[in-house]
Amino acid sequence: MRFTAQEIKELVISAVVIGYIFAWYFAGGIPGIGHISMALVGVGAAFIFHELAHKYTAQKYGCWAEYRMWETGLVIAFFSVIVLGLVFAAPGAVYISPGSYGITRRQNGIISVSGAVANLALAVIFLAIGFRFGVIINAWLALFNMLPFPPLDGSKVRAWDTKVWIGVILAALLMMNLA
Repeated sequence: MRFTAQEIKELVISAVVIGYIFAWYFAGGIPGIGHISMALVGVGAAFIFHELAHKYTAQKYGCWAEYRMWETGLVIAFFSVIVLGLVFAAPGAVYISPGSYGITRRQNGIISVSGAVANLALAVIFLAIGFRFGVIINAWLALFNMLPFPPLDGSKVRAWDTKVWIGVILAALLMMNLA
């Protein structure tokens, strides 16, 4: 994978902010170091591996792919947890530009499902080591991203293959129940 210095900076900023926001949510206010550590590991890993899976898969298909932070989304997330007590997180996304020949619906579906598959793999790892919070966050992120509404990944996965879309949803629900 190829990264720019700006992309790495934006990934790190997004992961830290999202981790802190979830720590605030689970602490019910200003979080202590325990909540922050737990959220940075569980949420930070979930976020970074989800986005990197999209990037890696898109680049395998010859696409340009780079993460872009959405500053407004990070600000909205921060204030939504403080003011409303809800997490609304839209930190950014991997932007993809197809190569010279474009990509097929199947390739777009595979690029889109790769983030949720990364989250499910992390959920399994966290389950194996007994980190329940990591299991729940990763399963929830996989499930949320399979909602079939643009711009979420689920809309592209469902357009490509309904069976894969349902399979990911069922796997995410199973992981949530195992946590």
